[in-house]
Formats: sequence, C-alpha cells, structure tokens
Amino acid sequence: MEMIPVGITANNFYFYEKKRLNRFINPLIAFAGGLLFWTAWPVSPLTFLLFVAFVPLLWLEAKVESRKKFFGLTYITMFTWNVATTWWIWNASAPGAVAAFLANSLLMCLPWLGYKIAKKWLGTSGGLMALAAFWMCFEHIHLQDWGLSWPWLTLGNAFATHPEWVQWYEYTGTSGGTLWVLLVNMLLFLYIKETMTGNAGRNYKRLFIAVLSLALPVLLSKFAFQPPLKKSQASLQPVVIVQPNIDPYQKVSDATGSFEAQLQKLIAISESQLNEQAALLVWPETALYMGSGIDEQNMKGNFFLNPLWDFLKRHPKLTLFTGIESYRQLDHPTKYTKAFEGHFFESYNGSALLDSNGAYAFYHKSMLVPGVETLPWFLKFIDSWFEKFGGTTAGYAKQEDRNVLIEKNGYRIAPSICYESIYGEFMRNYVQHGANLVCIITNDGWWKKTPGHKQHMNYARLRAIETRTWVVRSANTGISCFIDPYGNVINPQPYNTAAAIQLTVPVNGTIKTFYTRYGDLLSKLMTGISILLLGWVMGLKARNKFFKKKFPALEIKE
Repeated sequence: MEMIPVGITANNFYFYEKKRLNRFINPLIAFAGGLLFWTAWPVSPLTFLLFVAFVPLLWLEAKVESRKKFFGLTYITMFTWNVATTWWIWNASAPGAVAAFLANSLLMCLPWLGYKIAKKWLGTSGGLMALAAFWMCFEHIHLQDWGLSWPWLTLGNAFATHPEWVQWYEYTGTSGGTLWVLLVNMLLFLYIKETMTGNAGRNYKRLFIAVLSLALPVLLSKFAFQPPLKKSQASLQPVVIVQPNIDPYQKVSDATGSFEAQLQKLIAISESQLNEQAALLVWPETALYMGSGIDEQNMKGNFFLNPLWDFLKRHPKLTLFTGIESYRQLDHPTKYTKAFEGHFFESYNGSALLDSNGAYAFYHKSMLVPGVETLPWFLKFIDSWFEKFGGTTAGYAKQEDRNVLIEKNGYRIAPSICYESIYGEFMRNYVQHGANLVCIITNDGWWKKTPGHKQHMNYARLRAIETRTWVVRSANTGISCFIDPYGNVINPQPYNTAAAIQLTVPVNGTIKTFYTRYGDLLSKLMTGISILLLGWVMGLKARNKFFKKKFPALEIKE
C-alpha cells in the first residue's frame, strides 16, 4: 500500500492525487495523438481523423509548463506516429528502420519546441502562427537532399487516397494539404479549449470557421475543377508496363546465376502484351542487375544482354525504359568515384532508354535512401554498421540535373527511381523542363506485403495532380498501374503477381500548372515567416535581457 508523503493533508490530498495521475494521463494522451495519425494515414479509410490528430498535443502544451516535459510528450507522439505508420521499413533494413524512427521523431519535435518558446513571447495566436510556419519549414527542409531526408510523413501526403479532395494541389502541392490540416486542428483546439473553460456560448463562431475551413477545400476540389482530360486520338501511343514479380532478395543473393532466367521472364511477360503499334515498354527498378554492375559504355558488347538486343530487334518501333544497376569508368576522380587497380569508377542505381541500336539515354538516381544508400557527413562513422546489414551507404553516385529523357516516339520522360516520386518539387522540375510523361520504376518488394507499397503507389497520384501529367508505374512486385492527370488509378496489378498491362497514353497535351511553373511557393513563404518569427522572438528576449540588466528594479513582463 502506497503511503501518502509527509506534509500531504486532507485539504490538498486531491491535488496530490491529480498530479500523480497526470504522470500517466499525459503520456497516454501523447500516445493517443500518435495513434490518431496512424489511423488516419493511407491506406486507412479514416483520413478525416487527421483533422483532430494534433489536438491532443496542443492540449498538452496548454497544460504542461515545463519545456523538457512537453518535449518528452511530443516525442512520444512523433515516435508512435513514425513506428506505427512506417514499421515496414524494418523488412528492408533493421538498423535503417531504428535510425529513421529515432532521428525523424526527434526532428519532428523541433517545430513544437519552437512553438512552446514562441507562444511565451507572442501569445496564443502568435504562437499558433509560429507552429504552422515552423512545421511547414521543417517539411520543406525534409524535402531537400540533405542526407536524412524522409518526407514520407508529410501531412499533405495523407490525402493520397482521396484525390477528389485535393484537386487544388495543382496550385499548392502537398504543402497546401499540410496547411489545411494544421489550420483545422488549431481552430478545433481553440473551440474545445474555450468550451472546456466555460465560454462555449460565445464560441460558435470559431466552430463555424473550423467547419467551413474543413469543408470548403473539399467542395472547391469537387466542383471548381474540370472532369478528367479527354485524350486526343491523334496523339495516342500504346504503352506497356511489366511487373515481373522477382524476389528482390533472391535477385541480390544470386545475381549472376539468375540474371539470364530473370531476363527471359521479363521478355516473355512483355511479349504477352506487345503489338506492332507499341511505342514504350517500361520495366522496373534494377530489372537489369548483374551483381557487379553493367558497363554503360559497352552494353552492346555484353554477352549476357544478347537476348535483350534480339528482343528489341523484333520490335523496331519500340523503346524500352528500364532500371539498371550500372557503372562508368572515368578519367579523373569525383566525389563519388571508387578506385580499382588505378582506375576510377562511379556506380549507379539508374535507368536507361534502349532500342534495337543500343542504349541512347541514361538517368542516375538522385534522391538516395537515407542509411541504405547515403548518410550525411556527420554520420559516416556508422558506415560499417549499415554495411553489415547489406546496405550500400555512399555507394552510388547521384545525378544533379533534372534532364528529361527524350524518347524516339515522342515521349519526354520524367524518370523516377524508387522513392523519388514522393518529392513533389523534385518531380515538377522535369515537367517544367518539358516532360509529358512521368515514369516511376521501383522495387517495393524489399518491404514485402505491407502497407508501404500501397502508400508509395498512392503518393504517385499526387504527382499526377500537381503537374496534370500521366504517370506510368512499374513496380517489381506491385503495384504497377497507370495514373491519369486527375489521380485516377487505371488497371492496378495486385502485389506478388507477374503481369503486363497496356494502355494508350497521350504523347502531348500536358498543361503546365501553377505548381509546375512556380513550385512550392507556400512552403517557401512559411520558411521566410519562420526566419522572421525566430528573429522577432530573439529580439524580444534580447530586449528584456538588456532592460533587466540595466534596470534591475523594474518588473519586465515576458
């Protein structure tokens, strides 16, 4: 039986018990907030819960005075959200998963710590404005190539399964969805707070604004945009997508011995859907994989690729866009080169355009997966730890330019390898430079049959809406599909199924949207506001410090 501490009397025993209970209630509230994000995330049908998922954390901030304790509670929410939503990363890399959960949860706490500090100096309204700016600034930084980039949980991504709600992404990109979520959560929190403090009678206006903020974007999306674009018969070309369903772990463990069989499987599946009119054939990430890599400068001389050239000669009109594990020998070292017997090499997770004459265009993956493919300089000391688990940390060279791949039948391809398709700003640069088709090639089989491959496919729907561009998606184990410029998925192939699908896709007709032309202006604006708010708060702190030192007898209110 627990003894009541000395000094606790009957008059304040209730307050002691309440304080003791809060030790358990507050973490449970924080945990519940993380679960709300999980239950709202794709592919859950409960997306609407996202509009209240931040309310528990906002409530805790109002209750908890200590920054340290609030930071700990925030970490519980963010860690729960990360683990519950992206637990499947573990299947690809156990250390990568642990690092992602711990690091990303920590980074997601920083906007909330900034909110706690800003609210003290700017008041509730100013603090909430700062929270919106700080969070969107954090998401904007996470969308940059900085070594720990992991924008999978960008708030605006959560509407990927409801493209009919967010057709206005062609103006804002996913940052518009993030602002929508934050705004509704804040308005509902203020309404609940006022109601709980006995001011409900004069608070219906705030509730009305919250409901209007929730409903208006949906209504705008449904009624203010035109129906799906009609395809011009004069500009159609047949496109074939192949889903070979090759076990990625087997591919890596027995690359040399299984390459011939895998290539024959790819060719056989392709032939089942090809005809004389077919213009473009799409194979998935690392479809051409031989362990030590394929020399890009001598593909025609590679004996193992002879069946591929014979196949393409049978289809002279056809262009193949395929993933390839490759390398090049260079005359001089670069920051990505590896030295071997006095020669310099770069290795790539890449893609290539090929026809019967050989390879005529290449793209090398630019956004590398943190941990498995890249690490920032300050974490290089754990390189060997990742390599023990099959990682290729810092092993690939990156392409810095967003060059469109020009295909001989008229397609101007925006290439996307693996998770590059979750970067909206990255992908819209291709369309801005003239791309009229987004080709996503991926190998989601590393995650096995988990929610990861479904989330990844649905995120591609947002890229189609942002740029109003057709998307073709070839995934090794699924989900392969076509996506029209309004985010509608056409003929998706189930996971763990070998298949080929064909559809006539326009060669021309891509409209440059506002987002395509100008990019993510909303995030850039919020980043600027974040800098101004930080400067303002630091200025207020410096002013008070000066006056307290100069006039110690005066009471300076913060």
